[in-house]
Amino acid sequence: MIPLAEIRAARKRIADAAIRTPLVRLNVDDGPEIYLKLENLQPIGSFKIRGASNRMALASPAELERGVWTASAGNMAQGVAWNARRLGVSCTVVVPEGAPATKVAAVERLGAQVIAVPHDEWFETFRTRRRDGLEGLFIHAFSDDAVMAGNGTIGLEIVEDLPDVDAVVVPFGGGGLSCGVASAIRALRPQTKVFAAEVATAAPLAWSLAKGEASSVEHTRTFVDGIGGPRVFPEMFVLARELLDDSLVSSLDEVAGAVRLLVERNHVVAEGAGAAPVAAAIKGKAGTGKVVCVVSGGNIDLQTLSVILEGRTPR
Repeated sequence: MIPLAEIRAARKRIADAAIRTPLVRLNVDDGPEIYLKLENLQPIGSFKIRGASNRMALASPAELERGVWTASAGNMAQGVAWNARRLGVSCTVVVPEGAPATKVAAVERLGAQVIAVPHDEWFETFRTRRRDGLEGLFIHAFSDDAVMAGNGTIGLEIVEDLPDVDAVVVPFGGGGLSCGVASAIRALRPQTKVFAAEVATAAPLAWSLAKGEASSVEHTRTFVDGIGGPRVFPEMFVLARELLDDSLVSSLDEVAGAVRLLVERNHVVAEGAGAAPVAAAIKGKAGTGKVVCVVSGGNIDLQTLSVILEGRTPR
């Protein structure tokens, strides 16, 4: 559990980078009372600016001297690249082949060098934290206390804006967002349930919780690219098992439907991972009280969004 003091310190540290995002009611007439925490409105279009900003603010000049690098499908890449440009240091990003063009283009606009590698090789970087030929400070996308503390500032804002919140649903990719947010919620309002949101095409946390140990699953890469990896890392499973109440799994069609619903009802553009909590909440999986869904990002390819708005599910 990330200490509340560290999360509060992170809020001060990142105040000039991340904005305090609004919490708005989802415009539906029945079902749970759902609120949207709109992290898609951050300067880079996702929550990742919080964790990246906190981690890099804590780095010494000596650590930053040779630049920074990260492994990311796109959103953490933007968070690190955005901060690198602000700090005047070089940035390299390792992405999986086939990463969304919208995210890759955004990283390149921020001045970072992009290296595309096979998906399995990319995912292994999260374990090894190294890559031949790359120097500088490695910023881990999720398994880093400073990154999770920055993410946890979302939890502070949720409790302040909705003190009687009954449940919070957070996308689960590597676990850095959900465990950071849950750390704040557990400290401030322990009776609030905190759920992970996963997609059925790759739900390693749900499988790991069922088995009682960090496990791997067969996974299919889909438009829900911000979540849905092949496994849960052991250190993140320890945190997730302690901090999260369960994993709520939605089908690919349900996630696409949630993307469409957000556009139609609230004029909110969310990527697949950002819509996954809404997909679970509107089905009542998080309960019937006041439910907050963390819309983690809005960096979705326009072609993918067009297919979804036509009523179809991208594959």
